[in-house]
Amino acid sequence: MTDTKADRIRELNDVFRRTLLGGRVVMTAGIAAIAADLRAVIVRRVQFFNAFDEDNDPYAEHDFGSFEEHGHKVFWKIDCYDRAMTYGSQDATDPANTTRALTIMLAEEY
Repeated sequence: MTDTKADRIRELNDVFRRTLLGGRVVMTAGIAAIAADLRAVIVRRVQFFNAFDEDNDPYAEHDFGSFEEHGHKVFWKIDCYDRAMTYGSQDATDPANTTRALTIMLAEEY
């Protein structure tokens, strides 16, 4: 059972990030320009990321991470929008009214 709002958001973010199902995944031009095999490694690293701490996850929602891969500093971020992706979600704990968007980018593109 989920105890808090942050617990529920974290659970939903983790499921989306691990499966890449139930939302939108976006890669920046810098990530898209990387060779396909390295891009696949980066996506897998995002899916299996678990180095959350107070610095990168202050709200315990598992919505951001960073790592280095073959000389590239990579950031990923999950944002929660309304179903139309026009505004922020009014309730990120409600998947029926929330679209999650995962953006994978090079740190220099941030």
